[in-house]
Amino acid sequence: MTGKRFVPALVYAALAAAIISSLGLLLVPTLAAEFGVSVSTAQWTLTVNLLVGAVATPVLGRLSDGPHKKRILLATLTIIFVGSVLAATAQTFSVILVGRALQGLSYSITPMAIALARRYSPPEKVGPGIAALSVTVATGIGIGYPLTGIIASTFDFRWAFWFAAAFVVSAFVVILVAVPKGPDELGLRRPFDTLGAALLGAGLGMLLLGISEGPRFGWGSPTTIGLLVGAVLVLGAWVWRETSTDHPLIRLDLMRKPDVLLANATGLSMGASMYIGVSVISLVAQAPTSTGFGVGMSLFWAGFVMLPLSIGSQLASRLARAFAHRLSFTVMLPLGALFVTLANLLLVVRHDALPELLAGMFLVGVGIGITFAAMPGLIARGVAAQELGSAVSFNQVLRTIGGSIGAAVAGAVIAAHLAPSGRPASQGIELTFLISATACGLVFLGLATHAVLSVRRARRIAPHDVLHELQELEPHDAVPVGAAERDEVFDAP
Repeated sequence: MTGKRFVPALVYAALAAAIISSLGLLLVPTLAAEFGVSVSTAQWTLTVNLLVGAVATPVLGRLSDGPHKKRILLATLTIIFVGSVLAATAQTFSVILVGRALQGLSYSITPMAIALARRYSPPEKVGPGIAALSVTVATGIGIGYPLTGIIASTFDFRWAFWFAAAFVVSAFVVILVAVPKGPDELGLRRPFDTLGAALLGAGLGMLLLGISEGPRFGWGSPTTIGLLVGAVLVLGAWVWRETSTDHPLIRLDLMRKPDVLLANATGLSMGASMYIGVSVISLVAQAPTSTGFGVGMSLFWAGFVMLPLSIGSQLASRLARAFAHRLSFTVMLPLGALFVTLANLLLVVRHDALPELLAGMFLVGVGIGITFAAMPGLIARGVAAQELGSAVSFNQVLRTIGGSIGAAVAGAVIAAHLAPSGRPASQGIELTFLISATACGLVFLGLATHAVLSVRRARRIAPHDVLHELQELEPHDAVPVGAAERDEVFDAP
């Protein structure tokens, strides 16, 4: 049995992880100046963080299904602490890159906390506990960016990483005291797919390196072509491995379900297209007005630019839940993509003024809140109850992979459009927002077409039932999920 402090302890750990994961974006211009590297190179502190998160989430999620849940969580927090200390004490850019890479494990904390909540919470508290954990992702971003700006501008950027280290220590102590001791007798005991994890990491690493460093190597150079072709081959080998082994790292067979495939395709494409624009917001906010694209904000205030994104995502997520029984998930997906598209179109036209910048971030937040809230519910409708955890976790992995690809694309565009001063050129910033708007627009068109076809199919199946125009029928091959279980997974991040 667990005490009253169990779920709050998990929420605190997830909040700490969300705040730590938000450190990199705001500090990109500062790190570029501090270590004498280009902004596109400094962007790798964000890309490598997301890359490690994309690989670590399924690995640690799989290990958390085993008997040593608490031990795995504490070990992960220890590694994040080491990364924070390395970043705080780094004297070279390569060292801070290693520190940011180790901090990338923070993306796996929330899924691990959800696994613990599912295992040890009383049945009546599982749903509320997961809902509370899911909110910490948006809350952490809303707190992390302003906090980073305040600490880094008042003291030094290193103090932001020292704060992260202290925060991790406090989370470690809280988990040590509040979470039940292991081993978990009900935990899965099966071989770990080491080869699958290695192939996934190598494939993603080559892909992101090829995208982000393409402008420097040359898009037609043997190095770039070799990296991209190698990424395709290695990721292809990973897919073969996951579908042929009895104990895969990720259940790719769940992708065959139409609703799951739709949710995962949306998570990957939206994560990539949205993050292309979002990853340059801190550059725009802090760049001098003389650049032609900057707002000229100090580091102290630049962190607050991301606050509307957190507010918009929270409000939209709540509205999406309230209208879940009136508006189908397939309609929510394109609606969210439309908001993000409009946000980037606004920023293409006007990104050098604070009101438009804040409005753009709010619209992005609304789009994220609607789309990312609908995806877990869509997955719950398409899979059997016993497959829910694996399916939702994979969707989170794809969002993180999409974000890392988006950050790499933004870095490549910036690297190809640098002013003589070494700062990003105005054309590069505008092109970044335009690429993000175009990509989101294509996602919107695809999702809107699918929604229209779904409504037409529902009309043919049940022409006299108006409800079926908005909500599709349950797949015949899925075990129906109870209402409480649906609400629980609908709240998942």
